[in-house]
Order: sequence, then structure tokens, then C-alpha cells
Amino acid sequence: MLRSTAFALVPLLAGAVAAGRVLPAQQMPRQDVVDVPAILPGLCVSNVFQSNMVVQRDKPIPVWGFAAPDEDVVVTFGADRQVTRAAADRSWRVTLASQPANATPQRLLVQGANTRLELDNVLVGDVWVLGGQSNMEFELEKVENGQLEIVSANYPQIRVLTIPYAVGPAESRSFPRLHEWSDWFGRHFRKGDWVECTPAVARELSAIGYTFARRVHMASRVPIGILDASRGGTTVEARTPIERLRGLEEPFLRQKLGDWDRRVAEWDAAKDLEQRVAQHREWLGKQRAAGAKVPADREQEPSDLRPGPIADPNHPGHCHAGMIGPLVGLAVKGVLFHQGYNNAFDGMPGVGLYRAVLPEMVRAWRAAFGDPALPFGILSLCTDGTPQTRADYCEKMFDTGIYIRAAHYQTFLDFWRAGDRNIGFASTYDLRRNWYHPQVKIPAGERIARWALATQYGFGRELSWLPPQLLGVEVQDHALVLQLDTEVADPEDGAIVGFSIAGDDRRFQPADVAYREVGKDDRGRAKFDRKQLVLTSPLVSAPKHFRYGWGRNPLANLQVLGNKDLPFATQRSDDFGMGEVPLGVLGDGVDGRGELTRQQQNLVREALKREDRRRCIAEAEAVLREQDAGAKAGSPRRD
Repeated sequence: MLRSTAFALVPLLAGAVAAGRVLPAQQMPRQDVVDVPAILPGLCVSNVFQSNMVVQRDKPIPVWGFAAPDEDVVVTFGADRQVTRAAADRSWRVTLASQPANATPQRLLVQGANTRLELDNVLVGDVWVLGGQSNMEFELEKVENGQLEIVSANYPQIRVLTIPYAVGPAESRSFPRLHEWSDWFGRHFRKGDWVECTPAVARELSAIGYTFARRVHMASRVPIGILDASRGGTTVEARTPIERLRGLEEPFLRQKLGDWDRRVAEWDAAKDLEQRVAQHREWLGKQRAAGAKVPADREQEPSDLRPGPIADPNHPGHCHAGMIGPLVGLAVKGVLFHQGYNNAFDGMPGVGLYRAVLPEMVRAWRAAFGDPALPFGILSLCTDGTPQTRADYCEKMFDTGIYIRAAHYQTFLDFWRAGDRNIGFASTYDLRRNWYHPQVKIPAGERIARWALATQYGFGRELSWLPPQLLGVEVQDHALVLQLDTEVADPEDGAIVGFSIAGDDRRFQPADVAYREVGKDDRGRAKFDRKQLVLTSPLVSAPKHFRYGWGRNPLANLQVLGNKDLPFATQRSDDFGMGEVPLGVLGDGVDGRGELTRQQQNLVREALKREDRRRCIAEAEAVLREQDAGAKAGSPRRD
């Protein structure tokens, strides 16, 4: 998990608002690490509204904040002026007229009874929201070629706001502006502050988000705002409103919600403190008995009452409440989402949960930003672990992360096939490294930028973004024939790899792939259709099922023909659970789609390893037979 953070209480800035003064609206100090609270006393705007921000073009512009109850508030931006009155809970809100894109800095004014706020250097352009976990957060300074991007990151019309970590259960109305401490990195990160993109700023930005913003800005010449609401180590259900989750019938989700409810109800803060005090005293006694010096900061007993499970960022709904909550109602252009690693820890039940929750999360975020057709781009789960090879192909098909990655593509397909032309998708499985934070992020940002530019910025003729789509599967006697919507190939013009096939026994084996022969040319040479792939294996006599890219770091290379960088997405034709492949490993009465014990997992892995050994032996025997046949024909055998 990136940036695992322990929060300190944010101090109120006494005297920050003085009657009659003109204030730079909640200006973030640069020299001293001083926090600005989520909601100031007196007149203020929500911290999403600041100097240096980008407001969304071509949509009504909502602005909200807080003031004294019944205080009149006047908001002016450009030629528009709106008047409202603060409610009893201090909240106020206005909606300004939409404006076209404008790179000329403007001033947004907020006037109260005695205080005037000025937000300077405000641009009108497109605002994109980033969501996900640490691979979306992953900073530019840590990726391959990141330093090249950093030294050239002088884009004053790109503005970035990174949302501080926060949780529910209540939906946050604003967020603090602070230098947020990271236990993971042992340093502070600037959070909650709109900033212009410079080399000094860019190094801490999401590499995917920065790359996306750079490409879209340079092509469109429109100011771009990036709101990074990602948080490492979080699940899809944490990023979905709790009320929507409670309306879903998915069994594992309902079990999880019940478990969380029970843990919250059973939490006893006083008992927890009592146990920690006892443990501390026991530790002190052992240290002193051993003659060890106890540091001064370890002498004092714990005295705080911890909130328990209710403060866990992965409590269902809590990341949404804490990090999307402050943005609800904001006008934005679209969303980019890259997440799934932590949901892969829950086995096949977690896959079922993910398939049910992800589309609901998409709908919820669109509702939060007031647009049921909001552009929403999904990046599939990235790689992890050592690459899959032909030698361990079957063994490395056993990984929940593959099913999560397939769920990303299937979710995209479901929306797309229902007529949604604002849903986007980009594969990342071929941007491979062994680490679960693969440092190849710039190409991922460029892929999802192609989708946005093609569908939202008028570059559809120049740019391709759709992955090859499967139109149908034909079952032949000894082969499967896949019909695709476009011509495909290995970009290096080699053999196509990444497909596996199986018959009724579900014993998947890597497939040999050829184009379908569709006739002869005028010279009698075979003609092939690059939209049709013939899958065969000498070990699978009657194939019925196929899988593609079925490895966490998969051996797979199929793309759209030509230099288009559009991989065929991870997918399958079957719906088997991890415990159901191969057939019969766990015996009758075992739910192979449910949670597997460690022993059951080991049994399945051993069965898959046997499939790898069976194939290796068969391939070695085939080579020997070929050499023997050559020797009998007069060619010397090469041992």
C-alpha cells in the first residue's frame, strides 16, 4: 500500500478570517507545514474551490461553502453573479452559468456580510477525477522515464489537486489542506491543494494521471484539472456508497457487510485501551528486566480511545464517503479508474463481489457528479510476479487477480453492449514487471488518453482505442475458431501466444494459433483471414472452451494489426471457478467456485503442474519422433 497515513488532528486557525479583510481564499502556506482545516470559521468555500483551480467548461458551475447562519453570500465569476443565504447548518450553494474553455486566468469572488474571498488564477477547462489504489497513485518520480517527464513538466494550464485520505461513515463535506505524513515513505506529501504543474510538483503526481493530462492538454489545447482521489490498499466496495451496497443481493457482499456490522457493534474502545495498557506495561517490564534502555517516547502508557473498525478505510462505503463525498455535485469531465489488487485476496467469492459491485460503483460515481453518461475509463489490473512461461503455463493460471482483470473487461463490455458510448477501457497486462507496482505507467496513461481523445475531443478518425472484440466462437472437431471484429497479430510478427483451450475435462493447455484459411489466390497460394483465429492443441482433441491472457503476468501478445498498441483483453468463454479446473480435482460435494482452503488450493495447483509436465513430456516425445523420422529418411540424428 502506498502512503499509509496516520492522521493528526487538524488544528483550527484562530483568527484566520478577520472582518472586512480581503483574503486569498484558504491560501496554503508553502514555507511552513501548516494545516488548513476542512471547514474554516466564518465565511469560507469548500476546499475544492481554490486559487489555481480549473472549473469545468460547458456545464453549470456549482460553488458551495459555509458562512454564519442566515448570512447573505454573493458569488461572482466572469459576467455571472449569484446571491444566496447560508442555512442553519452554515452551508450555502450557488450555481453559476456555464462558460466555454478559457485559458486566461480569472478571479472568482465570494462576498459575505463582512468578508470577501478572492480565488485567483482560475481557468475554465476539463476536470478529470482519478480513482483506484496504489497503482493509480504511483508517483511519476518512481516510473520508467519518469525523470524525463519531470524535467519537461512545465504546463501552467494543467492543475492538480490530490485529495487527502479520509473515511466515513458520514459523507465528508470538505477536506483539509495539509502536508500529509506517510508512514510508508517517512515523509510528508502535499494534499488538498490546487497546484500548477511544474517539475517540482510533477514528481509527486500520479504517473498515469500526469501522462493522461499532458496528452489530453497538448492535443486539445484546453486547460486540464486532475482530481486524484485514489488511495492505496483499498477495495472496490470501500469506494461505493454503503446504501448502494446494501441494495445488492450478491451473497459474498452481504456476508461481508454483515461481518463489518458485527465487528463495529462489538468494538469496545475502553477494553481495547485496557489491553494496550496491559501490553505496554508487560513490554516495559521485560525491557527493564533485561536492562535495556527505554526511549523517552515509549515510556508513556497509551491513553487514546481508538475508533476501531468504523475508521478502517476498507469498511464498505468509507472511501467513497471520505474522498468522493467532498466532491459530490462538482461539475467534472470524466473519471479514470485503476484498482483491483486488494479484491484479489478474497478468492472466487471476491470475484463474484467484484463483478456485482464495479458496475454499481460506476453508476454511483456518475450520480455523484450529476451525469449518468459521465465518461468513465477503466484500466485493467496490472501485472504481478514473475512472467508466465510455456513451462509453467497451467500452474500460473491459478491466480484470483486474473479473474479480477477479466471482470474489468467484462464490465466495460456490459456497458458498451448496452449502448454506453462513454465507457472506456485500456489493458495494462502487457506493461509487465515482476513487482506488483509495475513501473511502466506512462504507456498506461497514454492508452487511456487515446480513449478520451478519440471519444471526447474529436480525434476519433486519427486515433484508435477499442480493443479487438470477440464476435463468436465456432466449435470444430479438433479446433476452436474465434471470429474477431478486426485484424489481429503479434506486433513482432511472431507466433501468437496467450490462448489456452480445454475440452469437457477442463484440462486447459496452451493453444497453437493460426489464421483461418479462406481460399486460394490466383497463383494457388493459401489466403488467410486475420480476423479469424484457429486454436488447436495436440493434447486437446475436442476443445470447447478458451481463455486468453490467463496469467497474473501473462504470456500473451495479441494486438490489433498494425502499430496501434491495442491488446486483446483478458477474457474466457467458460465460467468455471478456480477449484473446478481441471475437472474433478476436489471431488464431489466441493464448491469449486467458493472459498478454497489452503489444502484445496495446493491440490489444484498440483493438478495444474501435472498438466504442465504432461505437455512438456508430450512435446519432448514429439521432438524425438521427428528426429527419428528424419534419421530414417537419411538425415543424421542430432542428440
